[in-house]
Parts: sequence; C-alpha cells; structure tokens
Amino acid sequence: MTGQFPVPLSGAKASTLMWAHEYEVEPAALQQLRNIAALPWVEGVRVMPDVHLGKGATVGSVIAMRDAVSPNAVGVDIGCGMVGVRTSLTDDDLPDDLGPIRARIEKAVPVGFNGHPEALDVRRLRSISGRGPAEVSKGLDAFWNRFATLHGKVSDIEGRVRRQLGTLGSGNHFIELCADQSGQVWLQLHSGSRNIGKTLAEQHVAVAKTLEHNQGLVDRDLAVFLAGTPQMDAYLNDLWWAQEYAARSRAVMMTLVVDAVRASFPGVDITFDEAINVHHNYVAVEHIDGADLIVTRKGAIRAGAGDLGLIPGSMGTGSYIVRGLGNPDSFWSASHGAGRRMSRGAAKRTFTLEDLAAQTAGIECRKDAGVLDEIPGAYKDLDSVIAAQADLVEVVARLNTLLCVKG
Repeated sequence: MTGQFPVPLSGAKASTLMWAHEYEVEPAALQQLRNIAALPWVEGVRVMPDVHLGKGATVGSVIAMRDAVSPNAVGVDIGCGMVGVRTSLTDDDLPDDLGPIRARIEKAVPVGFNGHPEALDVRRLRSISGRGPAEVSKGLDAFWNRFATLHGKVSDIEGRVRRQLGTLGSGNHFIELCADQSGQVWLQLHSGSRNIGKTLAEQHVAVAKTLEHNQGLVDRDLAVFLAGTPQMDAYLNDLWWAQEYAARSRAVMMTLVVDAVRASFPGVDITFDEAINVHHNYVAVEHIDGADLIVTRKGAIRAGAGDLGLIPGSMGTGSYIVRGLGNPDSFWSASHGAGRRMSRGAAKRTFTLEDLAAQTAGIECRKDAGVLDEIPGAYKDLDSVIAAQADLVEVVARLNTLLCVKG
C-alpha cells in the first residue's frame, strides 16, 4: 500500500490528509472531519487508518490548532494509552494452561469499575527490573500535591481517584500476554485516566459550550478554549495532571503484572526490558510549518523518527510494536489501534457468544456476554491498518495474543 496515502479529504476547508480512502470511512465520520477542518482555529487535520466516529472529533484524528484547543478533540479518557514490556520468557516456557496466570493478574489488578481496597503505597512497589523502588514513585508527592489545583468539585472524589491508580477500567482496555514471531513473550496493557479524566473532561466541555465564541459552531461538541483565557489555563492545568495520572497508572499496573508473572514461575530468573509507555489521547505543543501549534491526538500516537509505539488490535488479534519514521505529512503521527468498524450496540446485535468463542479460540480470556461488544469482528483488520501507514511507521515486532484480561 506504500504510495497510496495520504489522500486529501474532499470538501475540507483546512488541509486534511487521510491515510484511508473516503469509501472506507462511514459518512458521519467524514462529515465530522469536515466540521473540524472548518473551525477557524484549525491549521490542519491528519486522519489515521483506524478512523471512526467519535464525540465531537473523530477517533483517529490529529488536529493542529493555533492558540486554541477543543476538549473533545482529546476525548474524555485523557491520557489513554499503551505500555508494553518484553520479557526473557519464550512461549516454550509457558504452561499449557494459562488460566492460573490470568487469575493472578486479575487478583493483582482491579478491572471494570473497581478500585484497590485502599490506595496503593506506590513506594513499596519494586521496579520492573526487580532492583530498587519502582520508577513511578519518583515525584509522587509533588504529583499528588497538584490535585488541589484541579477545578470543579473533584476534592469529593480524591479517595476514589487514589484507589483507582493502577486499575484497568473496562471497555476496550486490556492486559495481555503475547508472543512475538521469534517466540519472545511480551506483556502489554491499555488504559487511561479512569473516572477522574472523564470527570475533568466533561466539566471543561460544559464550560466551553457556554463561551460566546462557540455559539455559532455547527457542532457544539467542538467547542474550544482560546489561548490567554482563564478557561484555557484551567483546562490545560487539569489536562496535564490527568495525562500524568494515566501514565503513572499504567506504570503501576505493569509493575503489578510483572510481579504476578514472576510469581507464576517460581525459581525462574525472569528479566524485563524497559517499558514503552505512550499516550494516544493527549495534547502537546509542537512546531509545525514554522509555528508552535497545539496538537491534539485522539486515537493516535506520536511517530517521530525513532519513537517506539504500540498499535493493538482487539482481544485475540494481537498487536504491533512499531518505530516511527518521522513523517511530517502526518504531523509525526500514526494510528493507535485497529479502530472499531461497528458500534458496541451493533456488535451485540450482530454476534453471538459462539462467535466470540470461535474468534478467540486458543486464547485464555473471558468469553461471556460482558465482553461480546469487544469481539474481534467488531474491529477493523489490524494488518490492513498497519499496511496503510507504511510511510509512518516500521514494524519492530508482531505480537500474537495468548492471554487477555478484560474489565
């Protein structure tokens, strides 16, 4: 597919380049992209091959704005992303029955709406290498002291926020044990900022919709904050904190998963490489076309030259470890996953539990009605998504899922 992309989006006011053909994208998502490109503050939009309809802004979009930011161009799960670690284990080291390993992971990491019974003492966690305290304990006091600067009535939920640090959540979030094509075992997980990110995002979206400059927008869900205003400063203060919370939460979870894996192989000296921890719902200030612009990636990773990233599929379809090629045409970005091809409701109406069992055959995972909407058939083909962005990333490893924990 190299050379096919990017292609311009027809009818877009600002420069909008796509790593997908228009006929591959649902009409509502195309209109959403045109609405975004029509905002007066938008300098350019870049569309990833996993693009699909979102709230306000499409998932799989990269939006560069001048002196403005739209909270829904980030999404409510602020800081959502992936972390992955390669281990010294090979698939030959694994037992035939992965059920006990899955049970240990599920005992260590709360899933769904659950939190830890008490806030974890992160300082007691070991580093992934097993030598010294976990890296995530650094700067912990300063991080939590900033909680008092957050806006809205979040002080009422601080206890919950602390207990949810290091927990998975639900939906498309997961913890996986995978093997690459050489048989090397990897651990990876996908999660975000839990309830606090959603709470903060929704509060700020509500404020943005009341501002005078947003009253004439074709879609009020695209309401923006303008640079130099107290509303923008408040949003960015809360967003930077939530992004850090999400990254720290992933790091905490990975240390818990590593400990669970170690406990599953008594007497075996397992080593773990340095973690790859990347956001795919976030804001950054980046230099584009000679100007410092506010870039939002909603369902997209940064793919600067040499940047390592993770692009997962759905439960059962594996993932890719990639290295960015630094393509400026995409604003140095790549897709964040396979991307949904049907809504959760449509998936539940289309597929049965028998379909779920067949599509996840050979994988240690839940196969019940609670995860039917996450069935692989509800997602786009991951290999095709990777092929469409051959000019954005190079493949480091193809991971095959062996075990998957879902909320």
